[in-house]
Amino acid sequence: MNPWLQVAVTVLAGLLCVWLALVAVLYVAGRRYDDPPRVREILRLIPDVVRLLHRLVKDRSLPRGVRLRVFALIGYLAMPIDLVPDFIPVVGYADDVVIVALTLRSISRVAGVDALDRHWPGTPEGLTALKRLAGL
Repeated sequence: MNPWLQVAVTVLAGLLCVWLALVAVLYVAGRRYDDPPRVREILRLIPDVVRLLHRLVKDRSLPRGVRLRVFALIGYLAMPIDLVPDFIPVVGYADDVVIVALTLRSISRVAGVDALDRHWPGTPEGLTALKRLAGL
């Protein structure tokens, strides 16, 4: 077998294994939110999270990296191709939730948790739920 073909097949097999591991992790994480009250809690946060992201982008006092993270998140969420297709039950939308949570955690590390507190448009209970979701 051609050595370059063997390398290409090995790399593709490695990427497939990493992707399958990611799907398994997202499945386990998604099962944690399979409880109906938690799902409703997360769904209620969506409009407030959209307004939060809009406010973060408009705040020129925050570092440029915060706005870049928000634009990258919006671009990922708008793409029709996800890491895990949305038609797969539980895991399909879990990747979006995980990406949003990781982005908000990254933003809070750069700009501080007080930036999220300052720009949060919803209730204090919603902010608490968002922080819990993002691991803050």
